[in-house]
Amino acid sequence: MAWIQIRIRATESTADAISEHLMDIGCPSVTFMDTKDTPIFEPQPGEIRYWAETTVIGLFEANHDMQAVVDYLKVQPELQEQFHYKIEQLEDKDWEREWMKNFQPIQFGERLWICPSWLDVPDPSAVNVMLDPGLAFGTGTHATTALCLRWLESLDLSGKTVVDFGCGSGILGIAAIKLGAARVIGIDIDQQALDASIDNAERNGVADQLEVYLPENQPSFEADVVVANILAQPLRELNEVILSLLKSGGELALSGVLEEQADSVASCYEHKVTLDPIALEGEWVRISGIKK
Repeated sequence: MAWIQIRIRATESTADAISEHLMDIGCPSVTFMDTKDTPIFEPQPGEIRYWAETTVIGLFEANHDMQAVVDYLKVQPELQEQFHYKIEQLEDKDWEREWMKNFQPIQFGERLWICPSWLDVPDPSAVNVMLDPGLAFGTGTHATTALCLRWLESLDLSGKTVVDFGCGSGILGIAAIKLGAARVIGIDIDQQALDASIDNAERNGVADQLEVYLPENQPSFEADVVVANILAQPLRELNEVILSLLKSGGELALSGVLEEQADSVASCYEHKVTLDPIALEGEWVRISGIKK
């Protein structure tokens, strides 16, 4: 089964209430994470303590109406003054366990490999991206990332400008650079994602070709290629924003979309994009095409 999660910024005093709100609207699993790696010393018996800055994580099935979740949460007293959240896909756990069990490189298309940093690359003459497996989204094991990587590998990116919209770990942008792109612009609402993208780009020796921005800080430009691997709802809501980043004749790919959501997402872009047949992998799809 496919899953998504909502990450909500909380405090020691609000974390428990936010958890209860999530459970009230049918969230099957809530966990807490330290936002800033602050140690908590052993509590007194019966005492429950949270970090001063806590991230509350709610897990939902991927077809859940997350806009309804957001609408419910933002009117709760604990979140009315400050509601910071991020919705993201979870790695496919079966794929992830297989990756973690065997620690093997994965090939995408004919030329591209994603390789754990401590293993020898299988083909030194291939395009090799060094990225360690883990729980953070964007290791190449999720079907949507695989769909986007194969699409990028199929393009001629030589000398082109590529936008990685919702860049996460930076895997798509780094792969684009290694496949010949001259410039990659990573955009994400999460500063930690931008930091991770830069770190991974440095590990791969391509940091000088990667720029990263929060949406409110990004410059104006029109790219040759735009890839957005996020989720169906923001892809629908941000269609004009995403299309504005792509020049006429440019290539577009969208993923993070379940098969049952594909038509509704495609309909938001077909007025400006000549769409290809939808690509399917498991429950997930990729929507691609050329801007008119």
